[in-house]
Amino acid sequence: MIPVAKPLIGEEEIEEVEKVLRSGFIAQGPKVAEFEEAFANYVGAEHAVATSSGTTALHVALLALGVGKGDEVITTPFSFAATGNCALYVGARPVFVDIDPSTFNLDPEGIEEVITEKTKAILPVHLYGQPARMDRIMEISQEHGIPVVEDAAQAHGAKFQDQMIGSIGDMACFSFYPTKNMTTSEGGMITTNSSKLADQARILKAHGERERYQHSVLGYNFRMTDIAAAIGLVQLKKLNGFNQKRIENAEYLTEHLKGISCIESPFVSPQVKHVFHQYTVRVKDGKRNDVMNYLNQEGIGTGIHYPIPIYKQELYQNLGYNDHWSETEKAASEVLSLPVHPSLSVEELEKIVITLEAASDKFF
Repeated sequence: MIPVAKPLIGEEEIEEVEKVLRSGFIAQGPKVAEFEEAFANYVGAEHAVATSSGTTALHVALLALGVGKGDEVITTPFSFAATGNCALYVGARPVFVDIDPSTFNLDPEGIEEVITEKTKAILPVHLYGQPARMDRIMEISQEHGIPVVEDAAQAHGAKFQDQMIGSIGDMACFSFYPTKNMTTSEGGMITTNSSKLADQARILKAHGERERYQHSVLGYNFRMTDIAAAIGLVQLKKLNGFNQKRIENAEYLTEHLKGISCIESPFVSPQVKHVFHQYTVRVKDGKRNDVMNYLNQEGIGTGIHYPIPIYKQELYQNLGYNDHWSETEKAASEVLSLPVHPSLSVEELEKIVITLEAASDKFF
């Protein structure tokens, strides 16, 4: 089976973890601080705050901004559930806006229509590794005085107009889950150019402590370990290489899938550097599941990111959501992610193309 995703852990990561284990300092410690500094430098942000996951990064970011009960957070319904859930965690209500069908990202032209006096944050997602339209989103942010939290869980190393993702919005949140472009096994990171927000995030993710055993606010245990940070420091050095290989694999697939009329390859905006966390195509004519099953039978892993809009999840239905966003629902019925990870060989890429050609002949 060619897996749809594959974490790449080498001897360097293993050696660094062993050093941490032998040091006796395995909880949050000097390696976390070193990783925070290195990651902030990489994305060009003033501050970085490590957390236990991408989800906890989003949770803490909203708390640091003061988002709470009765507030609203504008975001996309076409993402992993954590994007919407982080608003629920703080007592706020996610307000969904439809996506741009070309990029699958939040369509900024729909944002102003849903802004109310309760709107306290805009939360775009850089889906699949392609940045959202941050120029327009930041214009809206400034016009209305609403902070922006970037969900950059899939966008390590991506750029919008030559500016690194993680340095544009008021805050940005990354995930280091094993299938991401870089990993710490589990873990997350908040980046920001605001000292105030960074300080607040540090307190909130560590039991609300400003000083040892002095708890000034209700906080959480969302800390990263030195074990995870040791992995992250090595992975960060490899990230540009990993991303370049993903981009090359994506270019190969796009070039060789041109002749398959039932497959629509990903659109890449000329404004961005797309780092292809996922290589996600559209399969036409309601044949997505047929093509997916055929690929799986032939030994090619696939994924559907995402089959159910957030507002259609049982949790949100029980909360009274009755949204209907046409582009989101169309995308959910058509998208199919193909392997694009850095460890793919040319032979494996060729197999993916040949198998898709066979699937096209079989179902179309």
